[in-house]
Amino acid sequence: MLRSKAFSIILLMGLSCAALAQDRDTSIHKPKVHKKKTADKDTFVLSEFTVKGKQTDFGFTRMKSFENMGIYEGKKTEVIIPDQLVANLATNNARQVFSRVAGLNIWENDGAGLQLNIGGRGLDPGRSSNFNVRQNGYDISADALGYPESYYTPPLEAVGKIQIIRGAGSLQYGTQFGGLVNFVMKKPVKDKKMEIQLRQSIGSFGFYNAFSSLSGTVKKFSYYTFFQYKRMKGWRDNSGLESYTFYANLNYQFTKRTSIGLDYTKMNYLAQQPGGLTDAMFAENPRQSNRERNWFDVDWNLFALHFNHVLDSNSEFNVRIFGLHAHRFALGFRPNRVATIDNNSERDLLKGEFQNYGAEARYLKHYPHSRMPMVFLAGVRYYHGFNHSKQGLGSKGKDADFKFINTQTGIANDFVFPNDNVSVFAENIIYVNNRFSITPGLRFEYIHTRASGFYNTIQFDLAGNIINSTQTNESRNSERKFLIGGIGLSYKRSKEIELYSNISQNYRSITFSDMRITNPSQMIDPNLHDEHGYSFDVGVRSNNTKNYAFDISGFLLNYNNRIGEIQYYDANNRVLRLRTNIGRAVMTGVETYIESDVLQLLCPEQKSCSGVLFLNMAFIHSTYASSMKPGIEGNQVEFVPMLNLKSGLKIGNKNLKGSLQFTYLSDQFTDATNAVDGGVSAVVGVIPAYSVLDASVSYQFRRLKIEVTLNNLTNNMYFARRATGYPGPGIIPSDGRALFATLGYRF
Repeated sequence: MLRSKAFSIILLMGLSCAALAQDRDTSIHKPKVHKKKTADKDTFVLSEFTVKGKQTDFGFTRMKSFENMGIYEGKKTEVIIPDQLVANLATNNARQVFSRVAGLNIWENDGAGLQLNIGGRGLDPGRSSNFNVRQNGYDISADALGYPESYYTPPLEAVGKIQIIRGAGSLQYGTQFGGLVNFVMKKPVKDKKMEIQLRQSIGSFGFYNAFSSLSGTVKKFSYYTFFQYKRMKGWRDNSGLESYTFYANLNYQFTKRTSIGLDYTKMNYLAQQPGGLTDAMFAENPRQSNRERNWFDVDWNLFALHFNHVLDSNSEFNVRIFGLHAHRFALGFRPNRVATIDNNSERDLLKGEFQNYGAEARYLKHYPHSRMPMVFLAGVRYYHGFNHSKQGLGSKGKDADFKFINTQTGIANDFVFPNDNVSVFAENIIYVNNRFSITPGLRFEYIHTRASGFYNTIQFDLAGNIINSTQTNESRNSERKFLIGGIGLSYKRSKEIELYSNISQNYRSITFSDMRITNPSQMIDPNLHDEHGYSFDVGVRSNNTKNYAFDISGFLLNYNNRIGEIQYYDANNRVLRLRTNIGRAVMTGVETYIESDVLQLLCPEQKSCSGVLFLNMAFIHSTYASSMKPGIEGNQVEFVPMLNLKSGLKIGNKNLKGSLQFTYLSDQFTDATNAVDGGVSAVVGVIPAYSVLDASVSYQFRRLKIEVTLNNLTNNMYFARRATGYPGPGIIPSDGRALFATLGYRF
């Protein structure tokens, strides 16, 4: 049910901004409404209009008020255009690609960018699990509700743009606190029957990447497909990976109003994981590894069917049917003492298999009211997930053998997690006048999650042999229905300046990894509750500007029942970690993004040259405002650096471009107790402040393009993550200096 506190804030926002709005002319063009009187009724005819935006070379822009069956008026949004960046796309370098998005905290797992780990505003970056991650508008995570972790990241060489909608995206795309990250793949070329692109990349530590795409349009049929092969030995000992990714998009335009499209994605990779380090081991040699038997295997199969139909000049309809068949297997030796030497005993094997499907339908309508155009969006979504998680003993060998041994007594747990979700949502842009708009929205959710299976309590002797195994059956069943709401406000002071604000409620259900995962250094509270709260944004930003862009905003994130980890002592005086509902976390901050083509502003006659400076800075204050756990209230929230700074320069002269980027994050804690020392497990403790410098250059000669990138130019030794499980546990060092080169050709 909607909370009275949130309603009060919404009401105050609406009254305050409505009082400021004045009915004045503006250069922001909207369709004119002509009223015609007939014998029976009044009919309204909207005149045709075209929205044009100035072209920038920033590689960064924002969503329009409404586009592609979505409403974004009054929301904090960002759009990244990878092809306009001078960055290392072959390695999916998130530090470079997401540098313009304010306040993002990025974990770096590997040098090849197989997994995207982004968070922000105090949200755990692990596999981007606090964002709703999609590709072309459909889910790509393991389970949007039960296990919202993204093991697949689309190759950025094939991505046309990345759309990011902050917490207000909860109303249209699901209830995650982070909002939406949507990878929009490149579209088929329209003016050719066939276009081929080839890219070959090599780099440090045995990196090799081969990317090839095929695209074209033949009458009513169009297609885009690519294949990517990637391998790498890795910066640390006992590391390496090999991956294959295939994607195909096929479309048929039946009429000007009706089209259908089919997507298929296949990704498979095998990675050797060097494990984590203690603080002392990292200080001694961050490239070392005492784990040579740890492996990770992922296989992802995504299917999607798109149907689009324009009903008339003012309304359109879209249906997406999608599914996932996938698995991820993790195998390794991972005691809670990171420095323990591998004794070549049985390894821990964790298997997850995912079979999900769903459908989402949307209806967008333009209609007039009081001589002003309005935009209405309504949608319905059904999602079914079925996940099978099994954990037990693996082989004693060193190879990637993902088979259980001793299946009678050596299985730690075996559970199935079916879940169903039905959602109905609606938003409406109400234009009060030519400058001011109000966008209210509602979302109804029905969630039904179940868990059924067993876990074993296993006792070992001093030699590591099983001497006793007790099986306990367990089942859970939880149904909930709730309504969340929000409202967005937009006031366009001029054609280039917009003031915006929004508040939206958020909700996050407990995941099945919160229900039952056996971890030698972690305990899970059996009475976990879902998380809920709201996010608030207010800011001023530029619109339709050519040589400069900015977005300066403040935010508040109120996070109730936040799930996190605290340290405690068990009956044997051992220090363990408890995953539980810690309390109410509050994050407030200012996020600033400013970018300008200084050379064009100073010398506009130099049409072929550019010199772009950008500054992306976030100041965030975080605290646990209340907690039932001792010693937590007043502590800082984990994963929140007080200062998050990215800055850089991009220069260009016709076909030659270069960029230099600086990244700095201040200290941050990794658990609610604000532990500083990592101890023997190294899974908690402070992440020290770090800085990274990256440089890239590209040259385009007709159809040939050459790119060179030097990441971590100053070879800083740092880490951005302390892993609680795989790929650790312990400190996961980030890569040192690395050089990459790409040769691309299009014909």
